[in-house]
Amino acid sequence: MKLIATTAMGLEAICADELRALGYTDLKVENGRILFEGNPLDICRANLWLRTADRIKVLIGEFKATSFEELFEQTKALPWADFIPKDAEFPVTGKSVKSKLFSVPDCQAIVKKAIVERLKETHRIEWFEETGAFYKIEVALLKDMATLSIDASGAGLHKRGYRYLHGEAPLKETLAAAMIYLTNWKPDRPFVDPFCGSGTLPIEAAMIGQNIAPGFNRDFISEQWEWIERAAWDRARQEVEDLARYSQPLDIQGSDIDHRMVELSQTNAQEAGFGDIIQFKQMQVTDFTTKKEYGTLVANPPYGQRIGEEEEVIAMYRAMGKALQKYGTWSMYFITADEQFESHFGRKATKKRKLYNGRIRTDYYQYWGKRPPKKG
Repeated sequence: MKLIATTAMGLEAICADELRALGYTDLKVENGRILFEGNPLDICRANLWLRTADRIKVLIGEFKATSFEELFEQTKALPWADFIPKDAEFPVTGKSVKSKLFSVPDCQAIVKKAIVERLKETHRIEWFEETGAFYKIEVALLKDMATLSIDASGAGLHKRGYRYLHGEAPLKETLAAAMIYLTNWKPDRPFVDPFCGSGTLPIEAAMIGQNIAPGFNRDFISEQWEWIERAAWDRARQEVEDLARYSQPLDIQGSDIDHRMVELSQTNAQEAGFGDIIQFKQMQVTDFTTKKEYGTLVANPPYGQRIGEEEEVIAMYRAMGKALQKYGTWSMYFITADEQFESHFGRKATKKRKLYNGRIRTDYYQYWGKRPPKKG
């Protein structure tokens, strides 16, 4: 089968690296998605392991469609019965960008009708009760190219199952994982987040540090599909258990100026199984002090996008820059929408990378510390 891992803009290359680490080699990286080939077991593995993907989808077909007739006939020609059983519930969602077929409700209705006609022929029934497993079909039109797929994840993969509560502007788990992947952090070094909010960065770091699959604590829509045997899910979940390094010691700390955020982080860390591993405390970033060396500090500080906040945020960036400049062995990483961050912080970044925090275009400023001496 052809499978799709969808991602937020800017995370495609990181997700492709994750797929390569899982053993997938023939990848096609495009805007917002990575195409790869796999079998039912690979649907299970990708859902369980990918930290920076939004969803896993099964690609059923792609073709050009500039008329409703073309859309109907080419949809009907696809092998729907290989995937959708006769009792399946199969709603159709849709989107259209820069395409002649711009009416999404019409496209959805036509695709649904075409699938029903195909299934009538192959299953030899006239009426579909739709009382069985859920198969969410999507028709996506981009520049007249129609992509038809089935969602194999259900809730987005950023929903790990540990964050029942969050602050006003939570950092998405997938972006947090990507931010950590872009650092030089190793599990045997200190990790600090001085703006921990609801604890997402420290918790994602702990999961990466102990090689715990992000999907270990949740369910997936494709677990109900009859053509993915229960044994495949059992095998994939056993792999997750076998590869976890629960005994890996970690030095991870989160802090926030708001005591409510600290309590929220502690609750979420407890839910994720890291209550005794991650240390949280109430503190402002300028009070950060440590004698440890070669650590990694990753932060999602306030951006000052609300009216009246800008000056306050700039002052905080300046104070933060002064407070942190003495830690020359530490590598520090900041995501912000402020394009003048480097001048406020007082130092030019070693490297910066464009990322999207939701719909906000941000830069990820990377300040590399001194390398630790080689052992032995």
